[in-house]
Amino acid sequence: MSSPPGPLFGGVSSAADKRAALRTGLDSGRLQRLPGTFSPLVAKAVAEAGFEGVYVSGAALSADLGLPDVGLTTLTEVAARGAQIAAATNLPTLIDADTGFGVPLNTARTVTVLEDAVLAGCHIEDQVNPKRCGHLDGKAVVSTDDMVKRLRAAISARRDPNFVICARTDAAGVESVSAAIDRARAYADAGADMIFTEALNELSDFERFRAAIDIPLLANMTEFGKSPLLSARQLGDIGYNVVIYPVTTLRLAMFAIEAWLRQINSAGTQSGLLDRMQHRGRLYELLRYADYNEFDTNTYNFTLKETNHDRADQ
Repeated sequence: MSSPPGPLFGGVSSAADKRAALRTGLDSGRLQRLPGTFSPLVAKAVAEAGFEGVYVSGAALSADLGLPDVGLTTLTEVAARGAQIAAATNLPTLIDADTGFGVPLNTARTVTVLEDAVLAGCHIEDQVNPKRCGHLDGKAVVSTDDMVKRLRAAISARRDPNFVICARTDAAGVESVSAAIDRARAYADAGADMIFTEALNELSDFERFRAAIDIPLLANMTEFGKSPLLSARQLGDIGYNVVIYPVTTLRLAMFAIEAWLRQINSAGTQSGLLDRMQHRGRLYELLRYADYNEFDTNTYNFTLKETNHDRADQ
């Protein structure tokens, strides 16, 4: 079921409501599907399509800024875009916080800033800072002790206990799946609410994590990466709690944009592409143009009723 539209300037759900919804979803026994969104408009489409939550990918955010995913974005940029996306719907929004944007002290501040941005949770990874895309070679990870320090800093700074702090481990591709599982256990013991099992190569790897870890697990179904594209049914049957599709919407949009720009450049007109475009009417429906127009009209026509006091003053 899609999220209700709510008031025009912000949804009906508070930050506390959204975080409680994410917690409830994690405990529900049903896989929570969080498509990646790179803009508030995409988030509106995700909500209307009936998904359980929204995900803000660091890779997609970097790409949208014209930058590679190598740790160039700042906490300010990430929090600002995250706040815009989180405000667009009533769904809970999980955001990529990379390595916490610095030392443990920075990680603590990151959590407070993301809480203020009305996010429902974030994930923090055990890569060396600056990080790399999790599905590229050449990654390096910090020690388990250093990652535990990041997590403890994040947890100590959290003010809303329902704000989800997820620990991502990239160790499977750097050390081994067994080492990554050992790390995940340590991260769970440190207080992480969920484990992000990054860049696993086989279905059996996902099954090994589920058998070994007793807190919620998140699967990354990114395209063209190291992991097989498992279906929601497969992940649910294994017992995973969350699946993200971090860059899917951006890839779909950019493929179409590049193809259509080539055609316009060649044909000299976009007239042959109209049946592949979102119609103006559909965009206006998604943006609730009619509701905004009604709001504006009612506000413009508002008048104060004259009282006896007003007449006496005259």
